Amino acid sequence: MTIRALVGAFRNRSFATHFASYSRSLSTLVLAEHEGGSVKASSLSAVEAAKFLGEDNSVSLLLAGSGPSLQEAASHAASCHPSVSKVLLADSDKFTYPLAEAWAELVHVVQQRGSYSHIITGSGSFGKNILPRAAALLDVSPITDVIEITGSHLFVRPIYAGNALSTVRYTGSDPCMMTVRSTSFPLGAVSARSESNTAVIDKVDLSTFSEDYGVGKSKYIGLSSQDTERPDLGNARIVITGGRALKSAENFKMIEKLAEKLGAAVGATRAAVDAGFVPNELQVGQTGKIVAPELYMAFGVSGAIQHLAGMRDSKVIVAVNKDADAPIFQVWSNHTSLLSFSLSSLIQQDHQRLCEYDCSPTQDSLELQVADYGLVGDLFEIIPELLEKLPEKN
Repeated sequence: MTIRALVGAFRNRSFATHFASYSRSLSTLVLAEHEGGSVKASSLSAVEAAKFLGEDNSVSLLLAGSGPSLQEAASHAASCHPSVSKVLLADSDKFTYPLAEAWAELVHVVQQRGSYSHIITGSGSFGKNILPRAAALLDVSPITDVIEITGSHLFVRPIYAGNALSTVRYTGSDPCMMTVRSTSFPLGAVSARSESNTAVIDKVDLSTFSEDYGVGKSKYIGLSSQDTERPDLGNARIVITGGRALKSAENFKMIEKLAEKLGAAVGATRAAVDAGFVPNELQVGQTGKIVAPELYMAFGVSGAIQHLAGMRDSKVIVAVNKDADAPIFQVWSNHTSLLSFSLSSLIQQDHQRLCEYDCSPTQDSLELQVADYGLVGDLFEIIPELLEKLPEKN
């Protein structure tokens, strides 16, 4: 009896200790990316995601870099979201460019001092580059591509290219590290904070920063990006995507012209990127960017599963393809059956350009899977017709 009592007491104590570790106060560190003196929208979505971890969650935003743009980004971060209670600033030439080695060691240093329960960042190239290395230094297993947070240690993430959802319970030691999809945590209407209510800005003490963990083993070469006034692909309301069917970079300019008329961002399939039509920063899909615009128009996109993983959460999907058997047109029993359509006109409403579709039945009617609307036809005939009928963007 005495032994049983001791074993029972030990079990109860273990459970209480385990429960206490989960129920202690929450504190979250958000790894933020900035550009041009402002915090990027994907990082603000990470702050939004931190709200779902629980009440009384203290959120700190970590910024790193050098020069005046960093100071401007810090000022923006201090007032960008009411959930941010502190901005941590690491000002050093080591962070001029967001290399994984330097950032991972920075996260290690900040975590040792702050003992955060969670570390969150966006699931873009910035977060995917830094978080795994930082997690290795902290000896924890990160959770990637979180699309829903149902508790401080309970998360939902897609698997099998988005064809199934997995619920994950984190049972490891602190910190719980994760990347979140910005499209799943959209930034709602956030009221601007007054100057007297801005977050505190603290400088990170880098005296213990060590360069023994690979810092200096990689070198920044350069940044190749398109200089354009089009919306950012990850946050645009409308995305126009082209596939390999466009055949050349010259033909792909039709997609760009259409995007300019609609005020849309330009996307591309991996096949189009690999063929050299556009830079890889425009790739949409499992190995590219994840988008969820209000309107997604796909021209010459067959609907490979890797591409669908990056755009299937779009509100309205329009597909144009000359192959009626393309996967993007296939039947899905759980989706409302729709008919093929003809593009009848485009209108301007509330200063935003929207597409108006004539959904009357046609002889070539199709039940659709991914696409809400589909048109079987030659994109080299359809796109010029659209460009002709669309009014010029103001």
